[in-house]
Amino acid sequence: MKLNGIILVNKEKGISSNSVVNKVKHLLNADKAGHLGTLDVLGEGLLPVTLGKGTKLFDYFLGKDKIYRTIFKFGVTSDTLDTEGEITEEDKNIEISKDDIIKILPKLIGKQLQLPPIYSAKKINGQKAYDLARQGKTDISLRPKEIEIYTIDIKSKVDKNTFEFVIHCSSGTYIRSIARDMASLLSTYGIMLYIQRTKCGNFDIKNSYTLEDIKNGKYEIIKLDSIFSSLDAIKLNEQEASKLLNGVNIDFNKDGEFRAYNNGEYLGNVKVVEGKMSFKIRLI
Repeated sequence: MKLNGIILVNKEKGISSNSVVNKVKHLLNADKAGHLGTLDVLGEGLLPVTLGKGTKLFDYFLGKDKIYRTIFKFGVTSDTLDTEGEITEEDKNIEISKDDIIKILPKLIGKQLQLPPIYSAKKINGQKAYDLARQGKTDISLRPKEIEIYTIDIKSKVDKNTFEFVIHCSSGTYIRSIARDMASLLSTYGIMLYIQRTKCGNFDIKNSYTLEDIKNGKYEIIKLDSIFSSLDAIKLNEQEASKLLNGVNIDFNKDGEFRAYNNGEYLGNVKVVEGKMSFKIRLI
């Protein structure tokens, strides 16, 4: 039986997102597998892994908000803006307080243009920026991207100049860049020591499983239609389903978005505009 759905994986630090996908695919003997947003090798936490038809949901989830737990240290930075790189700047005389951070936080909230880290997966003329950086290229020019930061909460002071934050932001936001930009507002340097993703859209790390759990059969696969349970379901007959699957709009008496089924099979989500139905998310 082919597997279709999503499994929420709690990724460990030190393994790539693609490696996690390949391990899950092998463990579950799935035909196809993918993920809904890369986590850095140094990052840990929630990685939704799609199975079978679930891989077609990538574009739908691409723009979903994320929540991260992270630790920033001020007074030091590296070429990668995290602990993977080499230290490039250091200020041993700086001392940052929680109050200092609270004063500048409002300047970081809202829609803004964010410059990605040089060591990132952003592509320049078809090549990933971090590949160019590792080749010693010095003329790497990345374009700022519009992102949105909804909230930044200081959770605790971990050590001198070191603080834990919870950040709610839009998809495509680089947490390492926030460490850099926050430090700049504090007139110092900044580096990210730790990152954990806790939410991706409506998916929560509380419902995730480690690779060891999956290996031992302790997991649950989320059915694709259950993700959209808030939408009304409609049943299509053979003729209606055939037309829709062949790109022909069909008439329907109610505008909106619905889950569409044929003979008990979930076809995907449809949208009806001015009485004409077409696919919004097609899974067949």
